[in-house]
Parts: sequence; structure tokens; C-alpha cells
Amino acid sequence: MPRALLLTGDAAEELDTMYPYYRVQEGGWDVDVSSRTMRDVQLVIHEFDPNSDAYVEKNGRKLPVDVPWAEVDVERYDALIIPGGRAPEWIRVDADVRRITEHFFARNLPIALVCHGAQVPAVYGLLKGRKTACFPPITGDMENAGATVIDAPDVVDGNLVSCRGWPDMPQFGRVMMEVFSKSIGSASA
Repeated sequence: MPRALLLTGDAAEELDTMYPYYRVQEGGWDVDVSSRTMRDVQLVIHEFDPNSDAYVEKNGRKLPVDVPWAEVDVERYDALIIPGGRAPEWIRVDADVRRITEHFFARNLPIALVCHGAQVPAVYGLLKGRKTACFPPITGDMENAGATVIDAPDVVDGNLVSCRGWPDMPQFGRVMMEVFSKSIGSASA
């Protein structure tokens, strides 16, 4: 059975995290959640409020962790998922997050980036020359990292599939599974 690694931390957006987590399982994949420690991850809910210039945040569910970053054996996984929220801005400074992310890019394995998730590979220079979607306010960051930002719910660039955030999940989920399934079919052919 193919296996995905979901790389996250506290303050990951709940829908950005849980939708891909369940979608890959619906598609017949196993998925392991990885964070800094084995402590449950505190997810957050971002909502848009007409009385606020930015989204508002409140605590969401807790997500159990299967393996800490330092113990991830990257060879066990066929795909990587990096959800959005505020987690990407702080997890990207960890050396093991870098090791894990670079592995998937170097081997051209499927990678799903949701919303702010693009911040992780961007800081390592891995989006240079690539097309990606992202949460619109970080477009300049992605462009400064050398990416071409496409304003669409399901951007595919080879092994990379991305979206702007949780409102894109219906389109993104279908395309993510197409990219993931295609990679498994290619590996077994």
C-alpha cells in the first residue's frame, strides 16, 4: 500500500490538514503525520470575518502524531503533503524538515502543497522555476523564491500539486490523487 507523509506542526489550518489526510486514505493510501515531537498537534481554524482585514483564528482539533521529524525514514514514503496555516512559517527552520522536503524534491516524488505550505520548499530554493498556487498574500514571497504563482484551485507542475487554501479542496483533492496515483503507477511499471 502506498504511504504519504503529512509534515506539519502546531497552528496548521484544520481543513488544510484534515482534508488531504482523509482524502489520501479514501484513495487507498496510508498516511503518517509527522511533527517536531509525538505530542498531538494543535490545529487551528481560519475564518474570514467581514469586520477583520485578515482571517481570524481559533483553536481546532488535535491531531495525533505518528513519527517525529528526526525519526522519519524518508525511504518509507511515496508522497509528501505540507498543509497550510501558520505552521509552515516555523517548521521550515528545522533541519529535519529540510532533509525530508529536499528528499521528495530530489527524487521527483509527489508533493502536495496547501495554502501557506509552499513556504516550506520556497525557503530552501526548491520552487525556483516551478509553478505553484498559494494563499494570495504570500504571492510575493513565492515570486521572490523564483516560483511562478498561478491563481487557481489545482496547479500541477510535474510532481508538484498545489492550491490556494481550503476553499479549493474539492478541485485540489481530485487532482492531488491523480498526481499521487500516477506516481505509483509509474513506479510499478
